[in-house]
Amino acid sequence: MRLSLPINTLLNLPKPLFLISPSRYRNPNRSLTVAFRTSSTHLRVSGVSSRLCCYWFPTKAMTTNVGEEDKQSIPPIKLKENIELTDKERKIFDRLLSTLRYCNLDTQLRVAGGWVRDKLLGKESDDIDIAIDNMSGSEFLDKFKEYLSSRDEEVQGDTIIERNPDQSKHLETAKMRIYDQWIDFVNLRSEEYTENSRIPTMKFGTAKEDAFRRDLTINSLFYNINSGSVEDLTERGIDDLKSGKIVTPLPAKATFLDDPLRVLRAIRFGARFGFTLDEELKEAASSEEVRVALGEKISRERIGNEIDLMISGNGPVSAVTYLSELKLFTVVFSLPSSAEPSPSEYCGSLSQAYLEAMWSLLQTPRLGNFSGEQRRLALYAAMFLPFRKTVYKDSKGKSIPVVNHIFKFSMKRKTSDSETVMNIHQTMERFRSLIPSLAAKNDVELDELDWAAYILDHWKAITLNDPLVPATSKIRVLTGFLLRDIKDFWRVSLLTSLLLSATVDGMNEDQDIGQLDFQLEKMRETYLTVEATIHDLGLDSIWDAKPLVNGREIMQIAELKGGSLIREWQQKLLTWQLAYPNGTAEECKEWMRYIKAKRQRTE
Repeated sequence: MRLSLPINTLLNLPKPLFLISPSRYRNPNRSLTVAFRTSSTHLRVSGVSSRLCCYWFPTKAMTTNVGEEDKQSIPPIKLKENIELTDKERKIFDRLLSTLRYCNLDTQLRVAGGWVRDKLLGKESDDIDIAIDNMSGSEFLDKFKEYLSSRDEEVQGDTIIERNPDQSKHLETAKMRIYDQWIDFVNLRSEEYTENSRIPTMKFGTAKEDAFRRDLTINSLFYNINSGSVEDLTERGIDDLKSGKIVTPLPAKATFLDDPLRVLRAIRFGARFGFTLDEELKEAASSEEVRVALGEKISRERIGNEIDLMISGNGPVSAVTYLSELKLFTVVFSLPSSAEPSPSEYCGSLSQAYLEAMWSLLQTPRLGNFSGEQRRLALYAAMFLPFRKTVYKDSKGKSIPVVNHIFKFSMKRKTSDSETVMNIHQTMERFRSLIPSLAAKNDVELDELDWAAYILDHWKAITLNDPLVPATSKIRVLTGFLLRDIKDFWRVSLLTSLLLSATVDGMNEDQDIGQLDFQLEKMRETYLTVEATIHDLGLDSIWDAKPLVNGREIMQIAELKGGSLIREWQQKLLTWQLAYPNGTAEECKEWMRYIKAKRQRTE
C-alpha cells in the first residue's frame, strides 16, 4: 500500500506524527519505510499495512532524514513574461488614462498587490486596487467624475471608506464602479510610528516606500498603467514568487506588530499557493508579542474573514496546520474561560487531524458534488469536533455550546453558520447509530435508541399486526425523521459521523492525547453504501415532502380545537407516511379515523 499526504501536514504538526500500523506500534523493532521524492511536495509512505494508524506523541524526540533543503524545496514557478490584459481591463485602464489627459494631470497610476501577483501566475483577478502617486483616492475620483461629465456620462457608483486606525484600517479608500467592476483608489503612502503608539502617521510616499510597507513581497509588485510595465521595487518580489516563498519586505516582527492581521494573511497566501513560510516570519508570528497584538488589536470580524478565506480556499489543511504550529489556534478560536470541560492541550492537533480527514473525503470524486457552502461548513464541523461536547455559561447561567461562541464572538460569523454546524454535530451522533442498519439494509439493533424512543413507540403502534408493512419500514422512519432535521446537509452530517469512528483499540479522542485511526477508504465505502440505501429508500429530499394530512384536516377528523394534541397527531401521521411510502392521503386519513374510533371505544 502507498499513502500520499502533503509533506507540510507531517512536518509542521505541533506534536510529532508517526504513521504506523498497529502491529508495528506494538513491536518497535519492526521498521517503517519512508521515501521522499524531491520532485513532489508529497510524502510517500510504503511498507505499511492497509490498516494505517496516526499517532500523536507528546514528545519532540522524533527525527527524520529530511534535510532542511528538502523541507523548503518547491519546484520553480513559471511566471508570465508580460501581463496580458483582458478586454475589460484594457477598457478600464484606457478610461483612467483618458482622465489624466483630459485633466492634464502629471500622475502615475499603478495597480498594486494581488492583481499583479495573480496575473503573473497566469490567474485571472477582478481585485483591482489603484495606487496614485500625487493625490488621494477621493481627489482622483473627483477628476474622474469631471471627465465623465464632459462626456455626458453618469457615475455607476462610488463610495468612500473612512479610515479606522483602532482596527488597523489606516487609510481612507475611495471606490468607484467602472464597466460594472468596483475599483479601489488610494494614494501611495509611507508610515511613521511613534515610540508609544502602534497607530501610524500616514503621509504621501514614493512607490518604493509604499512597496516596502506592504505585507508580503509577493504582494508588493506594481503594474504601472502609464508605462504598461511591472515594477518590483523591493527587488525580490519576482524572485520570491518564482521560488514560492512567503516573506515580508521589512523585518517580520515589526511588520506584524504594525498590522497583526498580516500574520493571518501570510498563512492564507502560503496555504493558497503552497508556498513556504520564511523562517524569520514563522518565528515572529509565533512570538508572544505578536500573538497578543493579534488578539487585542484586530477586530474579530476581520479575523473571521481571514479564517473563512482559508477554509474556503484550496489549502485549508495547510492553513490550520500553520495556525497550530505557530501557536495561533487558541488566539484565533478563543474560548470563554468558563468552558467545560476544559479543552485538551492537543485540541489544535485534533482539530487539524479531523479537518484533514474531512478534506480528503471531500476530494473523492465518487462522493458526489458538495456545494461551496456545504464544503465550507463541513470543514468547520470537522475542525470543531473536539469542542462538540464543550459548553459555557452565558450571562443568564444557561449552558451554551462553545462552538456557538467561536462563531458568534471569536470570528463574528453569521448566526446561520453556527446553527448549521451545531445541528451537524447534534445529528451526527444519531446518524452514527443508524449507519450499521443503513449499511446492512436491515433493522438490526434499532430498538435501543434513546433519541428515537418516541418515534419507535409511534411506529410500533402503527405497524402492529400489519403483515403488509415494508421490511425496511423502521429504518426508513428513523432515517426520515433524522434527514428532516438536517435537510440538505445530511451528507455532511453523514461524513462527520464517520469521522467519529476514528479510534484505536476502543479509545476515543477525549482520552489522553487522542489517537486517531482514519481508515479513509473504509469510510468512503461506508458513505457510498449508506448514501445508496437512503436513495433506494426514497429519502433524498424527504424534508420537502408535504404532509398527506394538513393541520386543518387533523382538527376536523380528531375533533380538536387546537393545542399540543395537534403536534402529537402530526408526529404520528409523519411516522405513518414514512412507514408506508406508497400510502395515499385517503389511506392515511382512514388510519387516523380508525385510531380515533379505537381510542373512543377504550375510553
